Amino acid sequence: MGTLNLIHNTPLIFLDKISAGLPGKIYAKAEQLQPGGSVKDRAAYQIILDAYQTGTLIKGQTVVEMTSGNMGAGLALVCRQFGNPFIAVMSEGNSPARRKILDAFGAEVILTGQVDGIPGMVTGKDIAYAMEIASKIADEKGAFYVDQFNNPSCFKVHFHHTGPEIVQNLPEIDVFMASVGSGGTFIGVSKYLKLINSNIQCIVVEPKNAAILKTGKVEDPRHIIQGTAYGLIPPHWDETLVDDFITVTDEDVLEMTRRLSEEQGLYVGYSAAANVLAAQKHLMAQNRALNIITILCDSGYKY
Repeated sequence: MGTLNLIHNTPLIFLDKISAGLPGKIYAKAEQLQPGGSVKDRAAYQIILDAYQTGTLIKGQTVVEMTSGNMGAGLALVCRQFGNPFIAVMSEGNSPARRKILDAFGAEVILTGQVDGIPGMVTGKDIAYAMEIASKIADEKGAFYVDQFNNPSCFKVHFHHTGPEIVQNLPEIDVFMASVGSGGTFIGVSKYLKLINSNIQCIVVEPKNAAILKTGKVEDPRHIIQGTAYGLIPPHWDETLVDDFITVTDEDVLEMTRRLSEEQGLYVGYSAAANVLAAQKHLMAQNRALNIITILCDSGYKY
């Protein structure tokens, strides 16, 4: 078995301590166990496979992508296995731990300045600037530019893999919820779940002050949930998949991050905590026995 065989097929964990006292149950897909430490490993692998199949990428050709860290880590490890150099372009506001991970996986890391964010809080404008730089570098080097926000492989992989895995793990699903960055996880999984059961509710999780998908506006683009809620609507966004929205605050996310570590023994990142917090809020509001599925997007070691 090679390294790439470790991608996919993560366990679904019943969050028994977090669910205690609630009317329903919260289950979470343990994506922090992917070899690159996040759900983005799935998309990274699919992107490279598809690029080879279409001929837009060949062995030895450089791959370039803008990343907040997770997609970069996934691409770095996948590209190394295929024999492609990888350049990660990342806003300097992202966690320094993520830079170390990218270095460890053999990526060349290029940092871009922040436009209106601050360290630990990367905004949509910061991301747009990093994307602009990544695109220019790809053009200059004749490299394959991943362009994850516009790359259909990012939701294709969740339709064909993550969604089916969830159903295989737990056929009785009432609600699926996930935070949104490029939108790949939410779109792909939601499309699959609604295809097999249109009654499954699919709910978007957003920071309270940057809930552009819910409200159409951003009150404050700065928040701690790196890799999500960039203050922009993803190009492939499909609002017909959305049944509801739940917003969370930084303070509550920090508390849930602590609880997941101390009570469940799961050291995960802020987006994972945001997802679990939203699931908890939904169960409390609905006050009925529901099976909720969500995503533990990445490891706490990335922060």
